[in-house]
Amino acid sequence: MSTPNTTTTLADARPEPSPTGDRPHTPRARDPRAGNWTWEQLLDAVRQSGGYETVKDAESVTRVALSALGGHVTGDERVDLARRLPERAARLVASQIPVTSPLVAADFVDYVAARTEGATPATARWDLSSVLSVLPEAVGDDLVDRILAQLPQGYALLFGRPQLVQAA
Repeated sequence: MSTPNTTTTLADARPEPSPTGDRPHTPRARDPRAGNWTWEQLLDAVRQSGGYETVKDAESVTRVALSALGGHVTGDERVDLARRLPERAARLVASQIPVTSPLVAADFVDYVAARTEGATPATARWDLSSVLSVLPEAVGDDLVDRILAQLPQGYALLFGRPQLVQAA
């Protein structure tokens, strides 16, 4: 008896986002070596953050997220981000042509979902957050603060931070 031929996509391997959008959070100690991570350390942090079963799944979402982010970060922040990331990750950021106007966060998520096989906005949000939320540890809070100041409102949540709104 033969088994049916099935294809597993990255979407099949993703943990299901909770209805509230909450992700399990395991606080990690601040790494004083921010900017000195290896590619393998970055992938392991993403795998843990997103609850991915394999490093291959973590690598796939990391490549997508950093490529998308690379087009939206410009100037000194882009240069510093590439400098502080592991070489493979830095190439993903630096190889992107900067957009003339960054997308608002919701459109950024939809953009990534549309370009990722089997993704929905919910899974794209999970994947982006799984990668971007480890960046403060990997590259430093100071740089993430500068990146967030450059991007339209709404990105802070993708980086695992509360979205602060200035009073009018």
